[in-house]
Amino acid sequence: MHLRPITWERLTEAVADRLSAHRSAPGDLWLRIAVDGAPAAQPDRFAARLADALRERGSPTLSIDTHGFLRPASLRFEYGHEDADSYYDGWFDTGALWREVFGPLESGGSGRVLPDLWDPERDRATRSAYAELPPGGVLVVHGPLLLGHWFPFDCVVHLALSPGALRRRTPQAERWTLPAFARYEAEAAPAETADVVVRADDPKRPAWWARSGSDADPEGTR
Repeated sequence: MHLRPITWERLTEAVADRLSAHRSAPGDLWLRIAVDGAPAAQPDRFAARLADALRERGSPTLSIDTHGFLRPASLRFEYGHEDADSYYDGWFDTGALWREVFGPLESGGSGRVLPDLWDPERDRATRSAYAELPPGGVLVVHGPLLLGHWFPFDCVVHLALSPGALRRRTPQAERWTLPAFARYEAEAAPAETADVVVRADDPKRPAWWARSGSDADPEGTR
């Protein structure tokens, strides 16, 4: 994998251009994009940039943060407040994501997506209204540990951090999650399966690689 320096602005514009072209392909109903990365890599920021760029190109776009689909505290903390295996296996309600986010965007689906389900601060249901994503729209799902659940993503952008950078950029109070991300690297191998890999060790100087033949390959990089 040959990584090349790029700015966030150029990367966002290039990926958005290719995704917009792919969106118009015959038979496409909705385009489902993952922005995968540990919280320290700030996937929410790149997802927001990408969603804005897609909207500027005329694509109806809905951005979903998987932290809105956390399980209740009684389930997350069943084995303690700092259990890395629980964080990896059970913090995020993947069943609800399938039912409320991906299911409505399958062929013949309604396009009515629930933007969030659970408020972890208040530890109760958000009671948010459904959002309508019309056919031809783009779903951008962002958060950690997105791969390995067979979610039907059409394109995956993985924000990668070296172990040292991940540790440095993770707040002390959250470093108990680091074994979960080491397990994720070993089991899901996100950098090997993503369409676009962004090395974000230095948040001001990212480098990137795109898979050969990927619709998300901004400049034909190999």
